[in-house]
Amino acid sequence: MLYFYAMDKKLIDESRKYLMNTYNRAPIVLRKGRGMKVWDTTGKEYLDFIGGVAVNCLGHCHPKVVVAIQKQAQRLIHVSNLYHIEPQIKLAKLLVEHSFADKAFFCNSGAEAIEGAIKLARKYSKEHGSSNKYEMITAVGSFHGRTLAALSATGQEKFQKGFEPLVPGFKYVPFNDTDALKKAITTDTCAVMLEPIQGEGGIKMPSEDYLKNVREICNENKLLLIFDEIQTGMGRTGKLFAYEHFNIEPDIMTLAKGLGGGFPIGALLAKESVASSFQPGTHASTFGGNPLACAAATAAIETLLEDGFILDNCRRIGKYFRDGLERLKGDFPSFIIEVRGLGLMLGMELTKAGGPIVDACQSRGMLINCTSGNVLRFTPPLIVVEKEIDHLIDMLEDIFGRQL
Repeated sequence: MLYFYAMDKKLIDESRKYLMNTYNRAPIVLRKGRGMKVWDTTGKEYLDFIGGVAVNCLGHCHPKVVVAIQKQAQRLIHVSNLYHIEPQIKLAKLLVEHSFADKAFFCNSGAEAIEGAIKLARKYSKEHGSSNKYEMITAVGSFHGRTLAALSATGQEKFQKGFEPLVPGFKYVPFNDTDALKKAITTDTCAVMLEPIQGEGGIKMPSEDYLKNVREICNENKLLLIFDEIQTGMGRTGKLFAYEHFNIEPDIMTLAKGLGGGFPIGALLAKESVASSFQPGTHASTFGGNPLACAAATAAIETLLEDGFILDNCRRIGKYFRDGLERLKGDFPSFIIEVRGLGLMLGMELTKAGGPIVDACQSRGMLINCTSGNVLRFTPPLIVVEKEIDHLIDMLEDIFGRQL
């Protein structure tokens, strides 16, 4: 055992030596995973309630995704988008047939999908409005990515600090405030971009009819509505896409995270009338939609759709999970402000910093996450079961009791 701890320390030391210091990494090295569980290099087992931050929707190393990757890797890993790509065509058809969209564009990450959405919205609006229509309205507390335009679209100054000047053309209005949105619209506005549920902003839910009203405002002002479903998509909220809960459709939608079942891939979906503004030479991605990524994503989506248990489980177990968190709120009213979320995208806002809670859970073999400083975020794989949730609730109850 001492050997494994020494090896673990060596890897952590080398990580600090050779990698840029862009993450506050926990002092563990995860080596393998299956389903809800991961193990570090010392052999310690953890229950993963982060799920790669909403990426591992089917759990770690789901057999269907693994087999799809293995088979595709033996056949064709990469080929240029100068040619038609069979797995890409299959994935695009699958997404279009199960969404509002008519066309898909594939890339490698959520931020890249956002960049594509910004370009498409501006291109469409200049073609169908005027050359001045370039501004986009997003929400305070939003998070859209780390590339420069995605960062400029993000309504959180803490992420932008030090990277000025930002890309011009973005305004921020309070989430859930349609009056502020109306006042922000000018003749230069081309689109409104929102997360149906704010993730990095602290699992903030839209108020009743908010998204429906935003859709109506966009229609009245001939603006595009973009939904950033990078975190909310792929079954995370109990439906394949979060917009389905609100009986409206966007014009453009971005996807990533859970799309590949753990494999990196992003997507930009749009209605035909908007997508037609992209023509050869206007947008591209060398690795976007490569055969390997598309095979993984196809396997992940087919599993979500074919196995009705997973989405049903997300809705049922999500309610069970939330009820457990609400009970904790009742037991610790001075410590817990609010429980919120949908499906298996849940947050618990605390009166104190959440970092010590995350650390305490990790030491006991439980991986959770904190965002916005004091919001515990839970995005476990959609295959989580009641006994695993019970274990987390019991652990949080004991930790909260010791913290007070």
